[in-house]
Order: sequence, then C-alpha cells, then structure tokens
Amino acid sequence: MQEVLDDGFLRRYRELLDAEDAAFDELELAVEEGDREHYELDLGVWKESVERRVAFLERYEVLKSAVSTR
Repeated sequence: MQEVLDDGFLRRYRELLDAEDAAFDELELAVEEGDREHYELDLGVWKESVERRVAFLERYEVLKSAVSTR
C-alpha cells in the first residue's frame, strides 16, 4: 500500500477532493437560492466528481483495501 501513496497519488487525490468540494459548493448555492435549473446541472457535476474520486481510489485498489480491512 505504501508504494501507492506517493506524492503524485496524494496530489491527484487532493485535486479530486478540491473539485468535489467546489462542485458541492455550487450545488449548495443553487439550493440556497432556490435555483432549480442550476441545481440539476450542479447535481450532475457533483455526482461526476464523486464518481471520478471513487474510480481513482478503485484504480489504485485503495478503496478495495479499505473495505477489506474491516
């Protein structure tokens, strides 16, 4: 597992987290403003960002490892 968690991995994971956070902020703003049109668009962007992060973790078998240790 340690060979997977190098600086490049952590940098890319941080980028994915930041993208997910930014997408969630936009989604939250649409909810607060009652903007249904932007909500639908922002929800799709947020879901895609979550899927990219999960796929990244699965690709490196980090998610699989975390689940199998329980």
